[in-house]
Amino acid sequence: MATIIYPSPIFGPVKSRRLGVSLGINLLPDDGKACTFDCLYCECGFNASHKTRKSLPTRSEVAEALEKKLIEMNGEGVCPDVLTFAGNGEPTIHPQFDEIIDDTIRIRDKHCPNARISVLTNASLITRPKVFEALKRVDNNILKLDTVDKDYIAFLDRPAAGYDLDAIIEQMKAFEGKAVIQTMFLKGIVNGKDADNTGDRHVMPWIDAVKRISPREVMIYTIDRETPQRELRKATREELDRIVALLEKEGIKASASY
Repeated sequence: MATIIYPSPIFGPVKSRRLGVSLGINLLPDDGKACTFDCLYCECGFNASHKTRKSLPTRSEVAEALEKKLIEMNGEGVCPDVLTFAGNGEPTIHPQFDEIIDDTIRIRDKHCPNARISVLTNASLITRPKVFEALKRVDNNILKLDTVDKDYIAFLDRPAAGYDLDAIIEQMKAFEGKAVIQTMFLKGIVNGKDADNTGDRHVMPWIDAVKRISPREVMIYTIDRETPQRELRKATREELDRIVALLEKEGIKASASY
């Protein structure tokens, strides 16, 4: 099975389906994966199969590598559309995540002021005050919410012990609109269990939660690369378009990546 393990602390730039030309910031090591989720669809593979042995990059290593790359890109007459915290797992697990966000804002303002700063997070740690405040300071605070069915989350996203969906949704509401909800829709039968979350059974309660959260927008997407659980399948364009239409009917800005 093909998996993607990203360089650290900087990778790309790459073309993102949702964000444009993106320069990646990976706060995890480059020899494996570290995440509070263990999603069946993760392009980086399962946690147990890709355990890291290296340390996290330090705050100074991240800042120095980012500044060096932006100077190099400026010398080539190009600038990324977005600086994206992503990579080999969950970026907010880094103990200096909030300070690194401040460094990134400073370096961005100096070298590439029109670039946006995005964080792709599974939202599992947003109840931590420093993580919450740091996410409020970025341009695109992109929070995962694949469903509001707790059994389905345990099946698909497989969060670490202690994950509290109700508390996470309440904290999402506390961003007061300064957030983007990102949701994976897919299908397939895994170990006899239906993985399809595109039907009303999952979609309608999820939309109710999205309305309570009141995000700036919603980004929905489906599988784009090989997944560690091979039985998973893409949602169709028609299924994604239907969900976008349901969101827009409720006055929620939404887009789909196919």
